[in-house]
Amino acid sequence: MPESLAAYIDHTLLKPEASEEEIKSLCREAAKYGFYAVCINSSYVQTAYKELEGIGVKVCSVVGFPLGASTTAAKAFEAGEAVKNGAAEVDMVIHIGALINNDRDYVIKDIAAVVRAAAGAPVKVIIETGLLNNEQKRLACKLACEAGASFVKTSTGFGHGGATVDDVKLMRETVGPDIGVKASGGVRTAEAARQMIEAGATRIGTSSGPAITGS
Repeated sequence: MPESLAAYIDHTLLKPEASEEEIKSLCREAAKYGFYAVCINSSYVQTAYKELEGIGVKVCSVVGFPLGASTTAAKAFEAGEAVKNGAAEVDMVIHIGALINNDRDYVIKDIAAVVRAAAGAPVKVIIETGLLNNEQKRLACKLACEAGASFVKTSTGFGHGGATVDDVKLMRETVGPDIGVKASGGVRTAEAARQMIEAGATRIGTSSGPAITGS
């Protein structure tokens, strides 16, 4: 089971005070344990890419993180830079205010611009479930799918609350079987990870990967 859990994990370090050496250490851990990817801020993508080149662990960059309130053009530019520098995946934060205000056109265009800029790299849309009611969560998932996203993701880990089994189930029911669901925020044990996977998660975002895999 540790090996199968490792393959679900995006090994994550998004703290603003993270140093280059800590990013390199994160990459070495990801390689050691066989995690799917590292998830980092965009300024460190080149560092992580060089550290992981040829190893098989992907680099995932966050975009518009953690608030999601930057302009669409800024998000798209950040996504394009991240991919150019070696990111294989992009985790973008939805414009939460626009979603809550039911500005569906803005939300779709915001996500679609990042999808285009990512040039084929899978885009995961962080909907920040802790700020939304169930109707808004469903709407966020539907708009992300309509805009061409490859995944929906629960949380930044910097907002209110984190991943819950109920939210993962709701998201999976909304997007159907063909879109990924990433559970992120507060997943720190193997049992919690298994519960998220059983609920429909296809990826786990966590800074506790070594503890989760029991290594």
